Amino acid sequence: MSLLAIGSMAFDALETPYGKTDKIIGGSCTYISLSACYFTPNVNVVAVVGEDFPQEYIDMLTAKGVNLDGLQIKEGEKSFFWSGRYHNNMNSRDTLVTELNVLGTFDPVIPELYQDCQYLMLGNLTPMVQIQAIERLRNRPKLIVMDTMNFWMDVALEDLKRVIKMVDVLCINDEEARQLSGEYSLRVAAKKIVEMGPTLIIKKGEHGALLFQEEKMFYCPALPLEDVFDPTGAGDTFVGGFIGYLAKTEDLSFDNMKRAIVYGSAMASFCVEKFGTERMLTLTEAEVTGRVQEFADLAHFKI
Repeated sequence: MSLLAIGSMAFDALETPYGKTDKIIGGSCTYISLSACYFTPNVNVVAVVGEDFPQEYIDMLTAKGVNLDGLQIKEGEKSFFWSGRYHNNMNSRDTLVTELNVLGTFDPVIPELYQDCQYLMLGNLTPMVQIQAIERLRNRPKLIVMDTMNFWMDVALEDLKRVIKMVDVLCINDEEARQLSGEYSLRVAAKKIVEMGPTLIIKKGEHGALLFQEEKMFYCPALPLEDVFDPTGAGDTFVGGFIGYLAKTEDLSFDNMKRAIVYGSAMASFCVEKFGTERMLTLTEAEVTGRVQEFADLAHFKI
C-alpha cells in the first residue's frame, strides 16, 4: 500500500566520540523513507532542498525505490543544514549550527500521484505545515503518524494540539511526553496524551520504546549494542520502520502495532551502527529478519 512521508531532506555535520563528518545527507524524510522502503515498495516523499543538494543523493534514494516526484528543488537557495556534537554518553548533544534555509518557507505541495496514499508519515515540521499537508489530501489515509519536538511545544502549542487531534499515532520522546502532558510519570503522561486522541509511542533511546492505546500498554526494550557510532536519525528510522511494517501488513490492530514497534526498533538499531545513512544503504532483508529475532529472543520468557 502507498506510503507518503513528508519532512526534511537536509545536510548534517556530526561529531561523536567515534569521529566526525563533513556535510552528509540527513533529514527526517531521508531516514524515514530509507527505513520504510525495506517493507513497502511504494514510499513517496514530499520535501524541499536547495540547488546545493547533490544529484548523487537523489539517485541514491530513487535506487532504493523512493519516489521523489514530490521533492522541490529551489534554485539559488540552500538546503537545511544542522551541525551537532554528541556527548560521551551519546544521549545528549549540543547543536552547533542550525540553518533553516529552504525549510523556513516549506510549502508541502502534494502531487496528484500521491493523493490516494493509504499511510501518511509526518516528520518533525512546524505544526501548521503538518496541518496543511493533511488538509491537502482529498481522502483521509487509513493511518496518519506524526513526529514532533519540544521546540514546537514552546512556540506553537495550540497549533500542535490541533494537529495531534487530526492524527492516529503520535511519536515523541520521554522528555517531550512530560512537557506536553505536564506530568513526570510516563504512565500518567501517556494517559493524558492519549485522551487528546492519538495512540502514543514514547521513544526512550537506549532504553527502548513504549506504546499506549486506550488502556493498553506495551514495552519494547532496546537491543544492547557493542558500539553506537551515531544516534542521528535513529528516531526517524524507528518510526519509518514502524509505519512501513504497518503498510506492508495492512493490519492496524494493537497486537500488530506491537510487532511494528519491534521492527522499528530493529531498524533504528542498525542506523546507529554507522554515521548518517551509511548503514541503512547496505542493509539486507536477511539482516533485518535476524535482528528482529534477536529482539524476540531478548524479551521472550515463560511464566
